[in-house]
Amino acid sequence: MSAVNITNVTVLDNPTAFLSPFQFEISYECLVPLEDDPPDPTKIREEDIIGVTVLLLTCSYMGQEFIRVGYYVNNDYDDEQLREEPPPTVLIDRVQRNILADKPRVTKFPINFHPDPSENGGQQQQPPVLPENHTGEEPQSVQQPKC
Repeated sequence: MSAVNITNVTVLDNPTAFLSPFQFEISYECLVPLEDDPPDPTKIREEDIIGVTVLLLTCSYMGQEFIRVGYYVNNDYDDEQLREEPPPTVLIDRVQRNILADKPRVTKFPINFHPDPSENGGQQQQPPVLPENHTGEEPQSVQQPKC
């Protein structure tokens, strides 16, 4: 069974000239939760493990980010005594992650969905211009991770 189910495909610009590009509108749904590996604590400075951080989900088309969903994440000990009197070394097996899931910050970026192939193969990300923010708050600058 697939994790993603295509719910609809619409062929656009049909019929058309033989040399015209193929165009489709595709709708899909996720049937199972999509997951990724947890953070690697050996790659995080110990003093940065406990506290607030962010989780960013991004969607890109041909190297251009068009939507970003951000969540605040709080990492803290699962025991009140450890929270009040933290040990000198982080006990990673006692750290609990809490994602503020009910308050996502969704930002849309205008991109060129029809890039000219002669322009770097359509792979260069354009800087966002006046992103559309769906939290009701003013957009804030978010530094993108280098993956």
